[in-house]
Amino acid sequence: MRSFIVRVLISGLALWIASWILPGLDISTLATTEAVANTGVTQGTETIGLILAYLFIGLIFGVVNAFVRPLVSFLSLPITILTLGLFTIVINAAMLYLTSWLSSYTPVHFTIDSFFWTAVLAAIIITLISLVAGRVPGGRRR
Repeated sequence: MRSFIVRVLISGLALWIASWILPGLDISTLATTEAVANTGVTQGTETIGLILAYLFIGLIFGVVNAFVRPLVSFLSLPITILTLGLFTIVINAAMLYLTSWLSSYTPVHFTIDSFFWTAVLAAIIITLISLVAGRVPGGRRR
């Protein structure tokens, strides 16, 4: 359970950095900001709402990566071998797009403007950040 929470935090951080770098990624934080404001917090509601929105999208992304990605990776194994592993970038981009589609049914919306370039670049950025953050001491238990 602890490792899943760490993965959600890393995914949220990676999504924040990717949306900061790429202008085509956007997360609407109106619902989380209103929820924080309804709790009685008067200052910093936008910041707290933004953090909660990224953590929520990170949770959806973690669930998609935990359940859907292994099946897609297994089914696309022949083309992954044929492309010497480069097809995994496309799989990561598809998982990001699936996260975007799933979040359209929630109060917090994660949007990608153009599937190919924005999603592929975001997948590369998220993979690199997750790789680096996973190597940080305490990020992974053995």
